[in-house]
Amino acid sequence: MFESRTEQLDPSPLGVAFRRFFQWLTRPQVVLSLVMLLVMFYMVVIPLYRMLATTVTVSDSDLRVIKDATVGSFTWYHWGRMLSSKIAMVMTFEPLLHSITVSLGATFLSLLIGGLMAWMVVRTDIPGKNVIHLLAIVPYIMPSWTIAQAWLVLFKNQTSGGTMGMLEFMTGMPTPDWLAYGPLPIIISSALHYYTFFFLFVSSALLSIDSSLEEAGELAGASRSRIMRKITLPLVIPAIASGFIMTFSKTMGTFGGPNVLGVPVRYYTLSTMLRSNTGIGNYGDAFVLAIVLILFSMTTVLINQRLVGTRKSFETIGGRGFMSNKVKLRNWKPIILGVVIVFQIIIAVLPLTLLTYSTFMLKTGDYGFSNFTLAHWAGEGDLKINNGEPGVLLNRKIYMGAWNSIRLALLTALFTALLGVILGYAIVKGRGTRLSKIVEQLAFIPYVIPGIAFGAVYIAMFTKPVGPIPALYGTFALLVVVSVAKHIPFSSRSGVSAMLQVGRELEEAAAISGAGAWTRFKRIVFPLTSTGFVSGFLLTFISTMRELSLIILLVTPTTQVLASQTMRYIENGNEQQANAVIVLLIFLVLFGNFVISRFRGGSLKKGLGM
Repeated sequence: MFESRTEQLDPSPLGVAFRRFFQWLTRPQVVLSLVMLLVMFYMVVIPLYRMLATTVTVSDSDLRVIKDATVGSFTWYHWGRMLSSKIAMVMTFEPLLHSITVSLGATFLSLLIGGLMAWMVVRTDIPGKNVIHLLAIVPYIMPSWTIAQAWLVLFKNQTSGGTMGMLEFMTGMPTPDWLAYGPLPIIISSALHYYTFFFLFVSSALLSIDSSLEEAGELAGASRSRIMRKITLPLVIPAIASGFIMTFSKTMGTFGGPNVLGVPVRYYTLSTMLRSNTGIGNYGDAFVLAIVLILFSMTTVLINQRLVGTRKSFETIGGRGFMSNKVKLRNWKPIILGVVIVFQIIIAVLPLTLLTYSTFMLKTGDYGFSNFTLAHWAGEGDLKINNGEPGVLLNRKIYMGAWNSIRLALLTALFTALLGVILGYAIVKGRGTRLSKIVEQLAFIPYVIPGIAFGAVYIAMFTKPVGPIPALYGTFALLVVVSVAKHIPFSSRSGVSAMLQVGRELEEAAAISGAGAWTRFKRIVFPLTSTGFVSGFLLTFISTMRELSLIILLVTPTTQVLASQTMRYIENGNEQQANAVIVLLIFLVLFGNFVISRFRGGSLKKGLGM
């Protein structure tokens, strides 16, 4: 009725087209999509452009090496220096090879551990599945360099590390250099941290497979191994691919582990070389490395999409989701359970135990009780200990770092979770439209940008004011903005997963009753998706609390968080103080995870969109 009246007022084709466009433009999902496009453009596209522009622009520091140049003019100097000069091999290609090596190694080892553990939990009658599931998540909750630092406590040697580790102290036998530092320790420590991805993805896929397919194979006389190869494995491949991409991209951009276990023996990856260049002000060179890292990660994702597809699962996955005929472990059950639990305790508990024990040692390399001290926890400050800094419990810098970590995690989690709900609503309600696809693809971009490269992007964006964009470098606000932007892919995935569970008929019924868009969202949509909101909040809180790679290039003395303080202590040789801060950080993360997960069924698994 309304439409016919308005068309009578202006029956021209132009007028009708304008009114229809206005009606489309005022739809809630369209308004939200356009707002999100502007937000993502500001937080992702413009920073990437600014970084690229910096690599081809002459800066003040370039004038001493580029003859007859002017500030702001075009140049290929940084690209030529990093890709084709005499030092390109050392500066770019060797670190790239090292990054690929440790990333592939960590990914395949994570697949082996996480995939096997997922199969044990889902496909066998092993007891204690809840305990196994809980312990499998603990390593991901801890900072990625926790296991790396614990590795040094156990395996460090005097040749490369200057002091002996616990193993050499107890046995008198020096640890080989290849076991103390370098690619192997980085691969193992990274895999023990990131195997959680494969465990969660593969276990979810196995639970969703229609067991009738496998039962049909059994009735046809196929062996269990053949069923695994021909039926189960092809159905799980999308989950394996998701785990592969997440683990590989995370490891490619991680900084903490390679910095702790690689830099002391000059085993540089792209992330540590990038940090080294920004540390001396070579932003043009550093941004070239960042772009190389981004392009490599994006290429990996594109290859995965071509080989496997973008679908989360195949159409043959049905609704039964339960395999009644589980593998019987019989007499092996207590032995296998014991091995699994011991393995998980070694991963989840031993690193924390080693780090805690080391904090009570006055001098590094001496693990005897005669070297016992509380100075690293409650010391007043001694120039001979920790360069005069007081212990953790009496250190104002640590309390300030803890406060910065907590408020950064809370603010990032709140803003990201809200954006996730909005993005989820806009994407799901507009599903199938070109605008929805653009929003979803744009929200995915930060996912393929490694953390340290994303930090480099924001240096390029906010070092100097440009038009309406302020110079935020050195402020706490910049840490919030970059953290929110980086975690948008996870929050959007969680939001989409939650919104798919809300039926259209509920909102349509409310609209017929006269409820406006905001009322429908507040009274119907948000309450029904609150679990997804809490799960997205939890995932972001955990990730931000322990995040290092993303912010290591952006923190300043006034904006230090616990993660960056830890790395500062490590680089200054104050290992015991660093380990004490790590223990404090892990406690805060575990406590935060416990508190947040109590609300409305929030979980890390749901936060990943599973």
